[in-house]
Amino acid sequence: MRAQGLLLWTMLLAFSLTPGSAFSADPGTRYTRIPIQFIAALGDPTANSGTGAQTWGIWEKDPGPRGVWLRFFGLLKATGGYAPALWKFDPDDWWLDENGLIMEKPSFPLAPGKYLVTGNREAVAELTIYPNDESGDRKWELTEGINLYDVTHLPCRSARFRPSTDGSICTPANALIPAFPITPGTAMPPVSGCRKLDYSVLFIIGLPDET
Repeated sequence: MRAQGLLLWTMLLAFSLTPGSAFSADPGTRYTRIPIQFIAALGDPTANSGTGAQTWGIWEKDPGPRGVWLRFFGLLKATGGYAPALWKFDPDDWWLDENGLIMEKPSFPLAPGKYLVTGNREAVAELTIYPNDESGDRKWELTEGINLYDVTHLPCRSARFRPSTDGSICTPANALIPAFPITPGTAMPPVSGCRKLDYSVLFIIGLPDET
């Protein structure tokens, strides 16, 4: 366990951990506990900082319970792509979780700012997302001594599927249902006709206290 991660975790446990609780992750930022939100992140698991955060997204609500099982994809099509949770399936950009649930897309991009994040294991860290630079790139950085893997929730996996460039049909109907659920920490199965990106999932548990 990283020393700073342990320090942040200790401070976190000093509060009731109910929404509205406040605590400080560093001398300059005071955080308020919020209901868990979810980041879809792309980056080197061993890195403490990096670029490309403009490709990161956020689910403000847990997308799992709002998802549709692969075996019910036919019903999803029959409703015009509308899930029971009222999000709309995008055939050109769709997501699966580790259990074989078709999920709504996260909102892109994750806004610049500070977030208190964890993988629900040992480490808790402050994540800083910087504004775009002149080239449109967006830098991210974690508390010193903590890397992306440390704050990744390993049981959660999410993969983004988009049509390949050869004109093949990319559809959840091509997914291998027996491949799910997958083993925690492993890559998501490919789907025929699709380009796949595996995203790490981070939990947001606190936002800066505006007061």
